Amino acid sequence: MKYLLQAEAIVPFIIAVVLLHMLPIHFSWWMWIVLFLAPDISMFGYLLGNRVGGIIYNLFHHQLLAVAVWGFGLCLYQPAVQLAGLVLLGHSSLDRLMGYGLKLPEGFNFTHLGVIGKKG
Repeated sequence: MKYLLQAEAIVPFIIAVVLLHMLPIHFSWWMWIVLFLAPDISMFGYLLGNRVGGIIYNLFHHQLLAVAVWGFGLCLYQPAVQLAGLVLLGHSSLDRLMGYGLKLPEGFNFTHLGVIGKKG
């Protein structure tokens, strides 16, 4: 089941890339790549403990929030907000594809896809 969850994460990643090309204002690819890593700043939440760190990390890696941000930008005709939503969606999807899931309160290595670094 873990591998199925990981594999299906490619779909929202592809959707994010396609929608990126459809933005009314085109952003440079280098800008998207730099912004692509921005959600990982949320890992600093772990300095406040596992529970708080997990909540902050999950907030910045939640795909429904990413779609909501994109949709909000779409409704307001704000390409920068749309870009932010697509970055969040693409980043969280690629993380899940690579086996990094939403965090559990036990600590950073404990995710909904299993323990990071543990085979199986």
